[in-house]
Amino acid sequence: MGVSELAQGLAPRAAALRLLHDVLHDGEMLGESGFDSGLEPAERARALALGTAVLRNLGRVDAILDPWLEKEPPLRVRNALRLAATELLSEHTPAHAAVDAAVRLVEASPRTRHLKGLTNAVARRVAREGEALWQAQEPGALTLSGPLRARIETAWGPEAAAAIARAHAAGAPVDVTPRRAEEAEALAARLGATLLPTGSLRLPRGGQVSAMPGFAEGEWWVQDAAAAVPVRLLGDVTGLTALDLCAAPGGKTLQLAAGGAQVTALDISEGRLRRLHENLERTGLTSEVVAADAMDWAPAAPFDIVLVDAPCSATGTIRRHPDLPFLKAHSDLRSLTRLQDRMLARSWDWVKPGGRLVFCTCSLFPEEGEARLARFLERHPEAEALPVPALPGLEPGWADGPALRLRPDHWAEAGGMDGFFACVIRRGG
Repeated sequence: MGVSELAQGLAPRAAALRLLHDVLHDGEMLGESGFDSGLEPAERARALALGTAVLRNLGRVDAILDPWLEKEPPLRVRNALRLAATELLSEHTPAHAAVDAAVRLVEASPRTRHLKGLTNAVARRVAREGEALWQAQEPGALTLSGPLRARIETAWGPEAAAAIARAHAAGAPVDVTPRRAEEAEALAARLGATLLPTGSLRLPRGGQVSAMPGFAEGEWWVQDAAAAVPVRLLGDVTGLTALDLCAAPGGKTLQLAAGGAQVTALDISEGRLRRLHENLERTGLTSEVVAADAMDWAPAAPFDIVLVDAPCSATGTIRRHPDLPFLKAHSDLRSLTRLQDRMLARSWDWVKPGGRLVFCTCSLFPEEGEARLARFLERHPEAEALPVPALPGLEPGWADGPALRLRPDHWAEAGGMDGFFACVIRRGG
């Protein structure tokens, strides 16, 4: 590897090192990290891919590194070794490139340059001996942090927790929702995609999404298969008025509008709503868009449908967001569940008599799903929770009366899905 080539390869690795520090030391989410300052698009993509690969395999990598470290090194050194080990064992990067980059990253800081010899020795040992240790581990066995895994085991049992961990380790494919459901099969053929039982399309891995057939023409939008299910529980929405709370980036708004509903989309973040505006323009669909706090805003008239995709721990999205197991949002759910209760109570007043409220969260915790439904029904005797309809692709074991529970290990052999809770509640009268 020449000097110029090495310098080009070092920039995304240095950025990945910053990303890991932001997540593992500062507790920032991937989207909040400033790791990509000054990077070219290709370098940014490489840095993000490297950083997320380390986070996805962190427990597996540390289990290999720990016996070869007599004492805990500074975090910069630990993360440089994590990067090298991930490149060597997961991405099969040539040993000289991964090892030399790790040494240079450690050498670049005055506080750690004295440990470049240790870094070189441990990284070379990973290159020589790590593959057998890597293969001996079960994928997913060490991908969830202790408290998070314990909570998932309490909710769904050890076998399900292990399966969810494997789904996390495998990552997430890209799913899309076709604008016209009747054209899904033909669109799948054009995209080389798999038509999933629920009607979503799963794209082949790799490739630039925005360059794929039909994207610029607005024939589809990116939306995980599980995230598309709550709107499908409503059936035909033609001509109905609908409010989508916490709407950005807008997948459910687009579904409702494509189904013929008159939609109002509300979100507190103007920045996130820009993505919704872009999607509406690209697809040619229409919706009134409101930037406001749902706890302060009030509509002029009630709606036939109110959809509450409430803020939550987002633990159902761990396979596409490998930083989540290292954040603190899942350690104390009280503030989130209180907000969910408040949003349900407030939005219930905006449902017409005979209208329906959809409540969903992308959480794996019953406290943010089944328990919230039970509490809401206790407080609102006029509310009727409707049974989950028998829709294509929804397996019987996924529903318990009105409660639909989707998990990352569902469809495991086909790439899984996000974890979701969803229910539909009808207002009496």
